[in-house]
Amino acid sequence: MEMDFSSFDLSLAELIIFVVAGVLTGVINTLAGSGSLITLPIFIFICGLPAPLANGTNRIGVAFQTLVALREFKKSGVTTFAGSTTLLAPSVIGGIIGSMLAVEISEQAMNYTIGGLMVFMLVVLLLRPERWIRETTVDLSRNRHPLTILTFFLIGIYGGFIQAGVGIFLLAALVWISNYSLRAANGIKILVVFMFTLPTLLVFWHNDQIHF
Repeated sequence: MEMDFSSFDLSLAELIIFVVAGVLTGVINTLAGSGSLITLPIFIFICGLPAPLANGTNRIGVAFQTLVALREFKKSGVTTFAGSTTLLAPSVIGGIIGSMLAVEISEQAMNYTIGGLMVFMLVVLLLRPERWIRETTVDLSRNRHPLTILTFFLIGIYGGFIQAGVGIFLLAALVWISNYSLRAANGIKILVVFMFTLPTLLVFWHNDQIHF
């Protein structure tokens, strides 16, 4: 995809929107997920980026947000990452596959995908998914179960493909399947997203679907 953004510029109002959206997205992504439901429309409708380019560019913010969140969580001792190593490999592999699928589909197909996802995630959020998540006793042996590995592999594919809403799915899987507490799950969710975002960034960059 070759596009000329040499004259691309933002007005003061647009810059303010970007800053406010960045703060909101950082908070939402750190505490739960779906911050990309804010940034993707901004990239598409304010910046005028094609949907595939917006999808790739969005990962830059995700990478920096999760890196900072990881540092702060670790420094404050809010959470531990016990048992998360087993979950990283299937998530990262899935993320790479998902991003490779994303760069192959047409702009029109990506427009439909993002549009449909916006509606789907709006319904999910209106149903208040936090009600589904209950505090439980952690059982790290579950992380080695084939169902757990398959679940995180599929979530990785989803996250690599579109990103938006992946945090909610990861939280649900970490609490329901792996039996992490909600606080522990939140920190591990950030670690997983950060780890699969790095290789997906490379895939999108290699396919010219990032506007730095």
